[in-house]
Amino acid sequence: MASLYISPHLDDFRSLMALVAAEFCPSRPCTLIEDPPASLALCSRPSLVLGSGGGEVLSGASAVAWYLASQGKRIGSNAKQESQVWQWLSFADNELCVDKKLQQSSHAEMMRVLNVLDKNLEPRTFLVGNSLTLADIAVATAALLPFKYALEPSNRRTLTNVTRWFLTCVNQPQFVKVLGQISLCEKMVPVTPKPSIAPVPAANANQTADANTEAQLKKEAKNREKLEKFQQKKKMEEKKKQEKKLAKPEKKDLEVISYDVPTPPGEKKDVLSPLPDSYSPQYVEAAWYSWWEKQGYFKPEYGVRLSLSLLSRIPLHLGHALTNAIQDCLTRWHRMRGETTLWNPGCDHAGIATQVVVEKKLMRERGLSRHDLGRDQFIQEVWKWKNEGGDRIYHQLKKLGSSLDWDRACFTMDPKLSNAVQEAFIRLHEDGVIYRSKRLVNWSCTLNSAISDIEVDKKELTGRTLLPVPGYKDKVEFGVLISFSYKIEGSDEEVIVATTRIETMLGDSAVAVHHADPRYQHLKGKMVLHPFCDRMMPIVFDEFVDINFGTGAVKITPAHDHNDYEVGNRHNLAFINILDENGLLINVPAPFLVQYTPTTSSPGTESKDNPMVVPVCSHSKDIVEPLLKPQWYVDCADMGKQAADSVREGRLKIIPDHHHKTWFNWLDNIRDWCISRQLWWGHRIPAYFVTVNDPSVTPGEDMDGHYWVSGRTGEEARDKAAKRFNVSTDKITLRQDEDVLDTWFSSGIFPFSIFGWPNETQDLSVFYPGTLLETGHDILFFWVARMVMMGLKLTGKLPFKEVYLHAVVRDAHGRKMSKSLGNVIDPLDVITGISLEGLYTQLQDCNLEPVEVEKAKQGQQSDYPTGIPECGTDALRFTLCAYTSQGRDINMDVNRILGYRNFCNKLWNAVKFAMRTLGGNFVPSEKAQLCGEERFQAYDFPAITTAIYNFWLYELCDIYLESVKPVFSRAEEDSGSQSQAVVCRQTLFTCLETGLRLLAPIMPFVGEELYQRLPRRRSQDDRSSIHVTPYPETEFCWHSEDVDRQMELMTVVRTIRSLRADYKLTKTRYLQCIDSETMSLVEQSILQASTAHYTVSQSHLMTVCQTNICFFPSEIVSLFPVSTTTFPFQSLSQGLIDLEKEVAKLTMKKGELEKTMDKLRKKMDKSDYKEKVLVKVQDLDVEKLRQSQTELEKATEAIDNYKRMV
Repeated sequence: MASLYISPHLDDFRSLMALVAAEFCPSRPCTLIEDPPASLALCSRPSLVLGSGGGEVLSGASAVAWYLASQGKRIGSNAKQESQVWQWLSFADNELCVDKKLQQSSHAEMMRVLNVLDKNLEPRTFLVGNSLTLADIAVATAALLPFKYALEPSNRRTLTNVTRWFLTCVNQPQFVKVLGQISLCEKMVPVTPKPSIAPVPAANANQTADANTEAQLKKEAKNREKLEKFQQKKKMEEKKKQEKKLAKPEKKDLEVISYDVPTPPGEKKDVLSPLPDSYSPQYVEAAWYSWWEKQGYFKPEYGVRLSLSLLSRIPLHLGHALTNAIQDCLTRWHRMRGETTLWNPGCDHAGIATQVVVEKKLMRERGLSRHDLGRDQFIQEVWKWKNEGGDRIYHQLKKLGSSLDWDRACFTMDPKLSNAVQEAFIRLHEDGVIYRSKRLVNWSCTLNSAISDIEVDKKELTGRTLLPVPGYKDKVEFGVLISFSYKIEGSDEEVIVATTRIETMLGDSAVAVHHADPRYQHLKGKMVLHPFCDRMMPIVFDEFVDINFGTGAVKITPAHDHNDYEVGNRHNLAFINILDENGLLINVPAPFLVQYTPTTSSPGTESKDNPMVVPVCSHSKDIVEPLLKPQWYVDCADMGKQAADSVREGRLKIIPDHHHKTWFNWLDNIRDWCISRQLWWGHRIPAYFVTVNDPSVTPGEDMDGHYWVSGRTGEEARDKAAKRFNVSTDKITLRQDEDVLDTWFSSGIFPFSIFGWPNETQDLSVFYPGTLLETGHDILFFWVARMVMMGLKLTGKLPFKEVYLHAVVRDAHGRKMSKSLGNVIDPLDVITGISLEGLYTQLQDCNLEPVEVEKAKQGQQSDYPTGIPECGTDALRFTLCAYTSQGRDINMDVNRILGYRNFCNKLWNAVKFAMRTLGGNFVPSEKAQLCGEERFQAYDFPAITTAIYNFWLYELCDIYLESVKPVFSRAEEDSGSQSQAVVCRQTLFTCLETGLRLLAPIMPFVGEELYQRLPRRRSQDDRSSIHVTPYPETEFCWHSEDVDRQMELMTVVRTIRSLRADYKLTKTRYLQCIDSETMSLVEQSILQASTAHYTVSQSHLMTVCQTNICFFPSEIVSLFPVSTTTFPFQSLSQGLIDLEKEVAKLTMKKGELEKTMDKLRKKMDKSDYKEKVLVKVQDLDVEKLRQSQTELEKATEAIDNYKRMV
């Protein structure tokens, strides 16, 4: 075993970094705080000795941590990420190390460094990639002391991203094991380092630290003295800060601005008042939605062409918000193209989930069960709850800007849809597609109902685990394999079998072995004796048995295991049910009745840890039991084949197409669908059990489908029964099935039931089949496939032509949305903002157990320590679309949404400036030549959002607006420049108006608000809303290579901006041109470049000079290559840069690039590379090599430039 020598000091960040990294290792090293043997000659700690007895030695924090983290695969997934991890290691050691920042520099300097970190974390959850790496370990442990002793709440509020990230890191189990629970600083006080042992597990520490030596005490006294100096410095800085406040007030945060003009619902918003100074979602989103709705913009009658039908389900968290954001973008885009577009809102009744919520609510508030109320009164309570919750659901949709036709809103329990459900069941039953059978189902003992596969959570256990089970006071043991033996009849020989569910042995009816297993060939035809139930059981030979697992013999319990059920059918075994609907043992000897379970200490048993998967009900958290029950089933064989063939033949398109494999795998191997649910809330099954009061007719059994009839009414069913059994109706007694239909059954006919099927309505003929279904890929089989099957079977048509499947939204840590984790966020809380206390309050209404509430609170505290800020609908929608990359799930971080809220503010300011520039008398030309690219057809939402973002931010705001400012300035002073200004105004208007129309489907509110403020072209006077204007199409695109070449200058400006920001270069004044051609271009464009550079004094922005001509001040200057591919420039700054440090950083980068390139070349030089590697991957490798070569050349050039100046 490796040995890790660490510092005995509690707060030594380098040792803590190594300890945390060690927690990720598959094999953790032994941790020691004693002095290492002199033979090892360790000069620093932490140090790592590999192997026992003194092997290879790694010394130094970075080397040790890198090795340990690499063992745990925490150093990045590729060469680029590995390089980034190294950079952050350097940052932690050189920039953030507490012994430097807290004791040698000021509080302001520490805040400066942390602000750099905060900026980097703004769009990210972790520093490198999408998971925790050594970069996070290093920087978090380096930031530990500032967070514990120096960063007061006011400081942390200004470091939102850093605080969120730090809490996420230190709450990881590996951090907690080393650091314990971290208490954040409330009031900064001098810190006395504790001379205690390092916080390592006792089991790994061979001995404690010795008493403090005299040297240690001197060191502590020195540290205290430094901290006192630091405190004095901090007080002086605070005093200076207060004085500065008196001289110049700080810039205020953007305030929340509300829309206060009285506007009745449905009336148009006031657009004549001046725009507020800054963007505020509350102001922008007011009043528009009700006006859109009243104007009929959401009606399909508004357009004239293609029919588009999309289906909406209940939005409860950000995952549902993604669905609605994408659907609304597509709907608005089709509508803007002039197509007849219908988005039909609808909600299913969510049978089990709804009944569970209402039952818990009744018990919590009134102490009543549903059985206390009775079926009819309980259903009334559910309707009451639904009507209250339904209003909130619709409110959520409207706040999200969803342009639904609300007059067509429907609910699966409405009379129209209920009639369609009844008709679908009866037709399928009459055709023999629906039939009655007794089979194994997923049974929830708590719910007393069968549940579908999607409602079963698979809990993976690595070994012995105690789990809480509803109805049990103590936790129940799982993850244990128990072995016991069955005696062979008439012999002393035994067969040893094993099981993870020992109680099911009471229902065993056979022992199975493989037919080719030589150990058991002599047992053919033999029987074994059950030790408790006094029954003989056959030994059967079946290929199902794995020869190499255990003894090669397995017990068979056909009535309580899905695999055993198949074996039982093949060998005609007895199906012995030993569990009732509540999970109690039945049909067993007396000692085992009343929920008695044999224990692992029972005679003749042996147990050991064993990995297993436990099926858990997602609603009740109960253990799911396979149980034999008579149920209604849908024969899916023929329907599944038709659905699969529709994709194979190209009649149905699934996007992205990598889901085809899943589609075919499910449908080609489809099993019959159990549609019975033992609930009260839902569509009661229109089937009746027949009892014939005639001695000539044999009484039937519940599982016998011959004694069941279906009917729209009791009279119809009675007539069918009388005809079937050839008796008069007065001899027929009917009992309607108490069960209800699976919710997915009514959802499966949704595409045509909403239009009035089975009646031939006008809506059905116009809008069915639809064009597109958009939903999450996680319900591809449970919903999408069933809609296709039911549509083909009942209407003879596919319900839609295309299916677009988006990714699943997870939280910032990649976890699935779960109320018990506290990461289920209501979209309204992101739109309007909510405090942490507000999030806590919402948990009280979630029907969670007290333990789950506390767990959820911890999750919310970690993810949202200061609550969720107001982001607005437009920013939320834009974020969701921007991260909807096909083929991967979305880890949604609220801080990303805030970034797009800032983008909205940029739009706001751009339009405000443009309106001032255009002036009140500006008249747009009648027609503009537009250029755009459509990605909606390909559902490439990241490309759409990226193109829009880049156009507004980097093309329009950063370049064009800055370039035309001098033109407008000259026009005010020079009448000869008026014509140029007129052209610029027309171009600026076209950019704004086209840009807003491009933006409108994704950001409907800010798009409408700003569009309404612009003047109209005469050809568009009748366009009352941006959402009924034409979406930009490519009519004509003018392109000039010369102009593009000249605009390369703006790339230089952006590079200089970056240099100024990165190095705090407030005195950057010089731009050196390498040749005369470049100098000529810069001189022509100096006015535009100066304006774009955001310098107060234009005349002092920069001195443009040619090589060997320009004279620089006597101060040392730093040289930066800022060349574009067209023109070479160099920016020179007065001596504010640590040249040696920059050379060291670039040298490290150069080494990393060389390592990356060498690795790529070795990969590409392999003999089988061309044959085995996909062409697409080969192209990527070539591009990576090219980019690395370019970066290497730039780094080498920069190093040479710096060295010349040293």
